[in-house]
Amino acid sequence: MSGTLAIAGLGPGSEAMITPQVRAALDAATDVLGYIPYVARVAPRPGLVLHPSDNRVERERAADALDLAAQGRRVVLVSSGDPGVFAMAAAVFEVLESGPQAWDDVAIEVLPGITAMLAAAARAGAPLGHDFCAINLSDNLKPWDMIARRLRLAAEADFAMALYNPRSRARPDGLARALELLRTCCGPQRPTLFARAVSTPQEDLRIVSLAQAVPEMADMRTVVIVGSSQTRIVARAAGPLLYTPRSAGGVLA
Repeated sequence: MSGTLAIAGLGPGSEAMITPQVRAALDAATDVLGYIPYVARVAPRPGLVLHPSDNRVERERAADALDLAAQGRRVVLVSSGDPGVFAMAAAVFEVLESGPQAWDDVAIEVLPGITAMLAAAARAGAPLGHDFCAINLSDNLKPWDMIARRLRLAAEADFAMALYNPRSRARPDGLARALELLRTCCGPQRPTLFARAVSTPQEDLRIVSLAQAVPEMADMRTVVIVGSSQTRIVARAAGPLLYTPRSAGGVLA
């Protein structure tokens, strides 16, 4: 009999941010697959086989998960954050679309998780309180020209922007190019949040202007949120709060 495949989001890092639905799927699983640091977040136990794999093998990992489920296993494929946001859910459906008939009877469920941008926004205040978009700055799967065009159009539409995968050792220059483009399109005073490792002991939040933003403030554990023209900083003794008013014209009377 065919088994099941749950594509699950582990949230931004804290065990407290794993949803009860995902926790139940992990407790019932026979196999857990995912990128090495994400599988390391799942405690080993009798009857559970862990299958960690390296980065950039998403399609192979998805096919392995479907093969195991087709053999009758209860499989959980884990991502950080939410599996449908720049993560493994799309990879599964990419390989499923042209996969073997053995996968047809596998029951597949996508279990949502708390995304990095939502966790970061909550810690900083409410910078995504009005219209916003999410843009992946990695040019591994799309050309830089497409990223630049989307950044310009998002700035023209005056969205707040959540920027994923801002900077890595293999891509040290992309964030610098993005920040320079946004300074030109949005102006130097636009509030910008650098949120690293939110909900973990390594959490670090910085609220700066675009003029003050430098690439070294980010790595692959960082999400960057650039505010809209309406986003503002509330100065408080307990620390600043960043928020975007709900109305396009600013604060409601």
